[in-house]
Amino acid sequence: MRGDRGTTERILNVLRPYASNWSGTLGRGDLVIPQREIPRLIHEILDALHDEAATRKEAGDRELFDALMAARRSASVQDQAEILRRHFLILLR
Repeated sequence: MRGDRGTTERILNVLRPYASNWSGTLGRGDLVIPQREIPRLIHEILDALHDEAATRKEAGDRELFDALMAARRSASVQDQAEILRRHFLILLR
């Protein structure tokens, strides 16, 4: 998903200043975050996630009708499900 890539990049940009420089016992991919910075980092990561969630909106009746009519013409139930997955983000409740 395109939105996931943007969210991932925002989170990585928050964490990049804390990447280790491979010295001492630290290795590649380790983060060194001062304890006083942790609350700020958590808030910035949550803001990135909330911004992504806010851009997603519920499908309207017209979009739902169009997708269902397109799926109805498909030969198999698997094809119908694939059409719906392409058009919408389907979440379990």
